[in-house]
Amino acid sequence: MDCGKDFRGSGIPSKHQGTHTGEKPYKCIECGKSFLLSKHLNAHHRTHTGEKPFSCMECGKTFSQSGNFKRHQRIHTGEKPFKCIECGKCFSDSGNLTNHQLTHTEEKPFKCIVCEKSFNCRGNLRRHKRIHTGEKSFKCMACGKTFCERAKLSIHLRTHTGEKPFKCMECGTCFRHRESLKMHQYTHTGNKPYKCFECGKCFSQRESMKMHQYTHTGDKPYKCFECGKCFIQSGSLNVHLQIHTREKPFKCMDCGKNFINSGTLRRHQQTHMGKPI
Repeated sequence: MDCGKDFRGSGIPSKHQGTHTGEKPYKCIECGKSFLLSKHLNAHHRTHTGEKPFSCMECGKTFSQSGNFKRHQRIHTGEKPFKCIECGKCFSDSGNLTNHQLTHTEEKPFKCIVCEKSFNCRGNLRRHKRIHTGEKSFKCMACGKTFCERAKLSIHLRTHTGEKPFKCMECGTCFRHRESLKMHQYTHTGNKPYKCFECGKCFSQRESMKMHQYTHTGDKPYKCFECGKCFIQSGSLNVHLQIHTREKPFKCMDCGKNFINSGTLRRHQQTHMGKPI
């Protein structure tokens, strides 16, 4: 034994020893990737076949992996089994707990080589890098719109499916986005838990507080990779980028004219209603 761990049963020790020897006897005939356990190979096969055997009884969404299915179910149940021993905050996913724990240590080991901004987890750094590269590798098969994050694509897809998985336990109203549910719940509680330490102003959303804090720091973390102009909000950067791409995604249903942003479209629509601009 390499680690002195004890087991019951004859089959388990040989599987465990593979973690020390590096042996991966189960090989995918499609791509050649190898695995320590047969169940991991079976799960991997689904990436080739597209099979999604795990179906949610609440909303009908299907999954290829049981772990992803279990995490999804917590959206409906509200279960948060992973608890921070420092502050008691609970999470539905162990990865989110790990990232949260770094907020207590203030450790940010992942650094952007372009702007030197640091992050507490590799995933946040990876998403941040796309601000500099402009990469949008996640494409909606329904309308062709592209996104820089898989999570944003998943949220966008709900506009096509009509799925609203986040339900208010107070009044039964359902929402497409978790944040929309949180904001709605404050209408019941009136709670504004996020406070600016500079001026004392309180906010119902963490993101609103962060954007507000930029008014004190002057920080503009979202940079245009075309011209170098910086912005406080990612949404402002996205609108600005359309100047370079000449994309006009907002269309007037009355006359068919296209516009760069929703604000310009709204002002234009007033000309059809006979209102002064």
